[in-house]
Amino acid sequence: MPIYEYIAKDSRNSCTKCVNGFDTFQKISDVPLEVCPQCNSVVVKEISLHSVGSSSSGFDDRAKAAGFSKLERLGKGEYEKKY
Repeated sequence: MPIYEYIAKDSRNSCTKCVNGFDTFQKISDVPLEVCPQCNSVVVKEISLHSVGSSSSGFDDRAKAAGFSKLERLGKGEYEKKY
């Protein structure tokens, strides 16, 4: 299920939860939230970036230990083996 971020539309009439923004799990088919669940002030959905790149989960180390290889693209048709 995706995580959506919401923030208060008007910071003057909002609680600390929606002024600073909050995350919520919702199905893609669910209707977006219109009000803060805590204070009922109007909120808007933010556009957030997805996480791409290396992670702190140690994925590269686990993949290497399992025998996988990682290639890095150098140019058109050129790759360098990282492990």
